[in-house]
Amino acid sequence: MYDDPVVVKRHKQLNNEGKEDFDVHMRRLGRLNHQNLLPLVAYHYMKGEKLLVSNYIENGSLATHLHGNNKPSLEWETRLKIIKGVARGLSYLHKELPTLTLPHGNLKSSNVLLDDNFNPLLCDYGLTPMINPEQVHLFITAYKSPEYALKGGISRKTDVWCLGILILELLTGKFPENYVNKTSLATWVTEMVKEKKSNQVFDKDMLGAKAKKIGMMNLLKIGLSCCQEDLNVRPELNQVVQEIQQLNDADDDQVNSNILQC
Repeated sequence: MYDDPVVVKRHKQLNNEGKEDFDVHMRRLGRLNHQNLLPLVAYHYMKGEKLLVSNYIENGSLATHLHGNNKPSLEWETRLKIIKGVARGLSYLHKELPTLTLPHGNLKSSNVLLDDNFNPLLCDYGLTPMINPEQVHLFITAYKSPEYALKGGISRKTDVWCLGILILELLTGKFPENYVNKTSLATWVTEMVKEKKSNQVFDKDMLGAKAKKIGMMNLLKIGLSCCQEDLNVRPELNQVVQEIQQLNDADDDQVNSNILQC
């Protein structure tokens, strides 16, 4: 008997495959096991909608902690811990789901849940193949990427773009969907950096930030590199994950010259 509280999500958009193919894909997702993934506990197939069941995470999502009115601000060390866990979880998905163009596809702050110790748990991953291609752009974060907007296509590097936007949201405290002077979050941050106003982009409510400016700048530059519109310039996920994992408190004693190159 399952006694832990669960969340049941209704997905009417998961209508691209029949029951047999849906079962195969859900069982594939259900076999995934990583400390930074929210496991799929169960699912139910119905013609009109699909039900996906996962554990209830009381601490809520990263979006709630970044933008909620009644939540204390996250300190820098916690934000760094979160993005390191996100990167590890995303890397695991890319290794375990090599045949998917978008192993996650819907990475955003509301799909990063936080346990009681603020360890991140990725959710709503690997669902893109189940969505009707004519509707997928309405539901999946990856389809807001510049490559889809400019050329109507996506690639495995599109998850990297999603990670970059998440990094910028984590550091600035701004919703990616909210535009500043009619420019995207990535464009706004890039312009501020070019104008040598980098210190003004960071979330003013981030605790412990004053003493960790070098580490924050390193992560900012990683985030911007992930948001490069040119796929040939945008780094591979394994490179990004390695750079993120190298970030630590020592970054404020010695600058990582490789990361600081843009």
